[in-house]
Amino acid sequence: MKKFIKGYFTRIIFKSDNNFIIGLMKVQDTNDNDMIDFVNKTITFTGIFHELNIDEKYIFYGELINNIKYGLQYNVTEYERVKPEDIDSIIDFLSSDLFHKVGVKTAKNIVDVLKEDTLKLIEEDYSNLLLVPNMKEEKAKYIHDTLIKYNESYETILFLTKIGFNMKDSMDIFNTLKTKTKTIINNNIYELIDMVDSISFLKVEKVRKNLDIKDDNKYRILACIIHVFKNYCFNTGDTYAYLSDLYLQVSSYLQIEDFSLEDLSLYLSNLKSLGKIITEDDKYFLFEYYSSENNIASTLSYFNNKKDNKYKSILNEITKLELDFKIIFNKKQKEAIKKALEKNFVIITGSPGTGKTTIIKGIVELYKRLNRLNYMDLENKLALLSPTGRAAKRMSEGTNFKASTIHRFLKWNKETDTFLVNKDNKSTVEFVIIDEASMIDVNLFNSLLNGLSKNVKLVLIGDYNQLESVGPGNILKDLIDSNKLNVIKLDELYRQEENSYINILAKEINDGNLTYDFNSKKKDFSFISSEKYNVKKYIKEVIIKALDKGYTLNDIQVLCPMYKGYNGIDNLNKYIQELLNKDEEKSIKYLDVVYKKNDKVLQLENDPNNNVFNGDIGYIIDIDKNVVTIDFDGNVVKYTSKDLNMIKHAYAISIHKAQGSEFNIVIIPIVSEYRIMLYKKLIYTGITRAKKSLILIGEKDAFIYSIKNNNLKERRTILKDKLIECIN
Repeated sequence: MKKFIKGYFTRIIFKSDNNFIIGLMKVQDTNDNDMIDFVNKTITFTGIFHELNIDEKYIFYGELINNIKYGLQYNVTEYERVKPEDIDSIIDFLSSDLFHKVGVKTAKNIVDVLKEDTLKLIEEDYSNLLLVPNMKEEKAKYIHDTLIKYNESYETILFLTKIGFNMKDSMDIFNTLKTKTKTIINNNIYELIDMVDSISFLKVEKVRKNLDIKDDNKYRILACIIHVFKNYCFNTGDTYAYLSDLYLQVSSYLQIEDFSLEDLSLYLSNLKSLGKIITEDDKYFLFEYYSSENNIASTLSYFNNKKDNKYKSILNEITKLELDFKIIFNKKQKEAIKKALEKNFVIITGSPGTGKTTIIKGIVELYKRLNRLNYMDLENKLALLSPTGRAAKRMSEGTNFKASTIHRFLKWNKETDTFLVNKDNKSTVEFVIIDEASMIDVNLFNSLLNGLSKNVKLVLIGDYNQLESVGPGNILKDLIDSNKLNVIKLDELYRQEENSYINILAKEINDGNLTYDFNSKKKDFSFISSEKYNVKKYIKEVIIKALDKGYTLNDIQVLCPMYKGYNGIDNLNKYIQELLNKDEEKSIKYLDVVYKKNDKVLQLENDPNNNVFNGDIGYIIDIDKNVVTIDFDGNVVKYTSKDLNMIKHAYAISIHKAQGSEFNIVIIPIVSEYRIMLYKKLIYTGITRAKKSLILIGEKDAFIYSIKNNNLKERRTILKDKLIECIN
């Protein structure tokens, strides 16, 4: 039996726009042992509600929690209205805030005439109210209509929760569809996916069996194709698929006997007529990816054709920059700075050590000088952006100018997955520089372009040889490979005089000319030979030695190709935690993972409200009951136990998650058990995360194999072709 409290709602303390309410209830009854002491007392409650009326009786389902700021509260997950049945309750109900035109005197007059059946009679026919002395027809209709509307909305919310939607989703559905809710659900519940932002295919799948919707329901199959197609694009990085690819994926998910390729073709034709799928030759696209790639191509073509800016003194100013920065730019670097300021769209690409950070600093300073801007003017006109929080922080440190994530710049709304800065509400900035551009997926880049004015100047900076974005698309590579845009390729190692073997190794990997010099120890590099079962021991020795030398955990990062396996991320995190963090007093368990005070953790999701983003690394500074407090480099964020799915231990992290970050000491285990993930681009990205020291631990044959393995599947996209079409 579900735990509940029953009583009267007495007061609203807080109500948000999305109907999150903090209020007070006078508890009369409960079946929850934790709530026995609150009977005949008032308790603070929280939850999502469609409508609550002061002094009305409710049953709240949920549990007692200890809020870190406000103390004990009852967290409501579902609720029911207790219909007023006795005379006094009916009078209280009719004279409540729900019926603004009815006072206590009128309510008593109504009940005196209609007795215990008052509400039933009002609902049946408003004319029953005309039996009450001095009752006017207009007021009778108002009372009847208000009661009908109230009952319909409440019953709809109740219906949605009973078929399996949680209260928040039920509210979202009702607030969007109102009186059409039941009709749409009865006709085609899968329409909710397109109509309500928070409703996904998987959410509908969870409740469909409660409505007796069969596996081969045509609406289910149509929605399933879109769901599977999206997953396919996300897993492969492709922005389109062929019929055979889709058939394998869809038939595998549906598990419907005799579902043929011809059946799929018919459903795809249906989706095409609905505008959800686009076809071009034998390629199938989801509308969002097709429109994104086309819009990117046309927008960049527009930028490319715009008239350049010209600065007479730009070369002299670059010379002054060299004196001020106490450096000498090479020819390509000067060209990069000059073109970034003169052209409307420029790409600057190069491997680590080629001076990309210094170039960004130079562009920012020169833009300020040439346009005679003070710092406040610069803030209004210039935006430095990056896909990750850590990369934005590095950008800011390198330029002494604020930088932010693209999501934060576009004012991302996590609830609706939309951007407040968009094509209808554009940013007014005039110059945008984006670092780590290889990490930007097609939809994010399209959203950024939609949010910028047509007069903006745009500079993309990134490493062509790094891993692609997590989401679909291959933006940086496609733009460069089109050979239609202004691209400056930095190829001279700027830090070579610092005896950095890391940068030399990175260049050799890209050139496909790996020397066997990696066998010998260097100032900033070493390879420790080890078979599979000794890797952990050597990782321990390296970490302890680094800590003894005065390095901190923040300086040291283990990067790993895979999560599972003997030397996978999950096992390494557990091993390193046991090695470095003996604190057993303050801990909390989430699934099979134990988090302790002082643990190093990784944020897995963007959370702009708390200014913490996917890939940010922090430290647990306190655990108090079910509340975990994490310090992300001065930004302190609190997590309750239900939020712990947003973090993971960060003693060892994936190379993908490390992209956009740099660490003083990087340790990478490389063994044949990772073989499925050992390929050139991944290892290149991993080793280029190291600033001062790189230690590879494992099998030399596995390392050599990874460098030679350049057979990473090429992503299927049309951006390059569309750019060539547009600019030709």
